[in-house]
Amino acid sequence: MAQYKKEYDVIVVGGGHAGCEASLASTRMKAKTLLITSSLDNIAHMSCNPAIGGLGKSQLVREIDALGGEMARNIDRTGIQFRMLNTKKGPAVQAPRAQADRRNYRISMRRVLEKEKNLDIKQDLVEKIIVKGERIIGIRTQIGIEYRGKTVILATGTFLKGLILMGKISFPAGRMGEFPADRLSDSLKKIGLKLARLNTCTPPRIEGKTVNFSELIKQPGDTPPSPFSFSTKEIKIEQIPCYLTFTNDATHRVIKKNLKDSPLITGEARGLPPRYCPSVEEKIARFPEKKRHQIFIEPEGRDTTEHYVNGFFTGFSKEIQIEALRTMRGLEKVEITKPGYAIEYDFVFPTQLKPSLETKRIGNLFLAGQINGTSGYEEAAAQGIMAGINAVLKIRGKEPFILNRSEAYIGVLIDDLVTKGTKEPYRMFTSRAEYRLILRCDNADQRLLKYGHRFGLVSRKEYERCQRKYAQVEEEIRRLKKSRARPTKRVNNLLKRLGTDSIKEDTPLSQLLKRPEVRYRDLVKIDEGKKKISSEVAQGVEIALKYEGYIKRELRQIERFKRLEKKRIPSDFNYSKLEGLRMESKEKLNSIRPVSIGQASRISGVNPSDISLLLVYLARGERKKNEQGKRA
Repeated sequence: MAQYKKEYDVIVVGGGHAGCEASLASTRMKAKTLLITSSLDNIAHMSCNPAIGGLGKSQLVREIDALGGEMARNIDRTGIQFRMLNTKKGPAVQAPRAQADRRNYRISMRRVLEKEKNLDIKQDLVEKIIVKGERIIGIRTQIGIEYRGKTVILATGTFLKGLILMGKISFPAGRMGEFPADRLSDSLKKIGLKLARLNTCTPPRIEGKTVNFSELIKQPGDTPPSPFSFSTKEIKIEQIPCYLTFTNDATHRVIKKNLKDSPLITGEARGLPPRYCPSVEEKIARFPEKKRHQIFIEPEGRDTTEHYVNGFFTGFSKEIQIEALRTMRGLEKVEITKPGYAIEYDFVFPTQLKPSLETKRIGNLFLAGQINGTSGYEEAAAQGIMAGINAVLKIRGKEPFILNRSEAYIGVLIDDLVTKGTKEPYRMFTSRAEYRLILRCDNADQRLLKYGHRFGLVSRKEYERCQRKYAQVEEEIRRLKKSRARPTKRVNNLLKRLGTDSIKEDTPLSQLLKRPEVRYRDLVKIDEGKKKISSEVAQGVEIALKYEGYIKRELRQIERFKRLEKKRIPSDFNYSKLEGLRMESKEKLNSIRPVSIGQASRISGVNPSDISLLLVYLARGERKKNEQGKRA
């Protein structure tokens, strides 16, 4: 074995979305970083849907951006269609989504990585982690090179003992055409980590020249497109449309008669599949009453005719895939360029992690992405940036950076993983966040940019721009509360056109803006003292005033939440000796080792009476400690 001469502060294993964000965070924090991946050509590869964002996921992308990450900027550079979802609903669930040029997204991210001076990028397959005592000191690769590092972040995606299944055929692979990481999985088990199996699947790619687009429903992008990154001023591109078709009775007949061909139905694919993104065969089998399912035909890029069949995730053989596709309108003569497939892989039970994403068993070893049981590029990238930041903080002897559930969707994501765990691929939804009216897409910079600036990942210029923006929001809110509309004919005619009641006395403009029918852009027509403000500021003002009561209520709930989070539990607390605590609770608490009463209360199997008992013991211990201090 040859040991590489250079020693690193941070070694990142895996060049997917988690690995990219982890590498960039650590190197931008001035840590000597190594990114090692099995394929340099597939850095930031979108192995499934060539898109970023969507419901629940876009909040993560905006938060990554506010912390100084790269995903939002990269999709702004390489997107080919941008849409805002849920525009008819409230701001808590509105979400941008963008189709990416798959090839350019990958090339652009690699270019960003290669420009970093403190970052080395190497191609090799990692087979073993090297541990000394209870701390990791490096990794060993397939070609016999040992790299030493003060910390290691594993972001291995679906590569741990990855197995592709397509009909009755199966073969080892981390992704189609790439080797799996079998020995690394064995190495993790050897150090005592508990692993299990998950599975997921991808849809086929099709040749656009064989699609009759005139028979499909065209879906254009928004004009103008909404950027993901707070640093992107505007996006000027020619957007490419997506298209919509549907499964039908003929499609369902083909699928039903061939269910025995799918490893996802027969059980040949071990591990649990994603509940919220099932294969087309699982949807047909599970919901026989549903007559049709949406199928989106999405372009893979500007310079290719290949398209992605979103909604047709499958583990069928190629022959059955093409038979089923050809039953759908517009796809009667379609040809497959790349068949879909199912893949199963090892993951590490995330309850073995601290909230910093460091493993409890082995010091300085961090895990991020699908290795923790998540699905999705956005979920992976969010864990990657947090692991990268925390790896550097660990080296520097500083407290870990932990976002709580009231601060960010990232906080919800990580807390769910390390506290509740998962037995199926975890996907982020807005419904998982208790405080989603506070954790909106539009205000991620207000919530998190201060942290990105603190860690050196966000420039002073960007931070000060953010501060000015929200100062302008507050100033405009104060002005609207003082300014009044008079019950003139002009004012009441406007209100009538908007479908809302007229006014009979002078009314604060802020009260008018609280009406559902009135938008800020309407208000300026009768606002004699109006000021010129940006669309971002106007949006912030409108949301703050329209949802003022709801926001205040959530803020009161957050204060109660924070009181429980502040009640810390000593790391060496022995739950086994706590009399009156149920055995199940003792086992769960000893296993997860919650850092606070708040986290303890969210553990499955720990009930309110257990928490009350724990609070009594902690208070008793605190009093005893104070008395001893006085005697001393």
